[in-house]
Amino acid sequence: MSGEYRPWANPSPAGLVALAIGVILFYSSLQGLIDGSSNVFVGLWLLGGFLVQGTCAIIDLKEGALTGGNVFLFFAGFFMFTGGLIDIVTYYAGVYGWQMNAMANGYAWIILSAALILWTPAYLKEAPKVFSSLVVILDVFVVCVTLIKLQMASPAIISIASAFAFVAIFVAMYFATAMITNNAFGKVVLPVGTPWIK
Repeated sequence: MSGEYRPWANPSPAGLVALAIGVILFYSSLQGLIDGSSNVFVGLWLLGGFLVQGTCAIIDLKEGALTGGNVFLFFAGFFMFTGGLIDIVTYYAGVYGWQMNAMANGYAWIILSAALILWTPAYLKEAPKVFSSLVVILDVFVVCVTLIKLQMASPAIISIASAFAFVAIFVAMYFATAMITNNAFGKVVLPVGTPWIK
């Protein structure tokens, strides 16, 4: 029928792949696998993540997914776009000897961490167990990153951030794969569970 509304497919798997890329780059930095000489590449990958997560946000919001749409939106804008630009600027600051105080990044991350933590109950109510568990894992990770950016992190905090980043990468990729696979087969091939809160 002409003019019949057809909902968009769920873009979350692509958004989760973008998230996993951002987290693995941070994990690689925490583990000393990459250093500041890689910042331009990290920044470019995060800008790519901005395009993916921004698209996810628009589609989710259009489909009425208030929680997921808004989280993708602020992840796209701040973690990905702003983070990517900061990495690129930081690289050139090192090359050209620009003096910059990066503490502003830590203070901004306080708000990003608070938003994710405060919105976690909505995920526990609305999202499958695997996805809402990922959000809880990210809660711990972003608090650790905030402390790192505020230059308040001990070696233990850095180790915790690395461990939670490692787990988040696998949970994000599992959930993205489960969504794609379960949809393709029309049945539960990879279980994701029901919401924690009924």
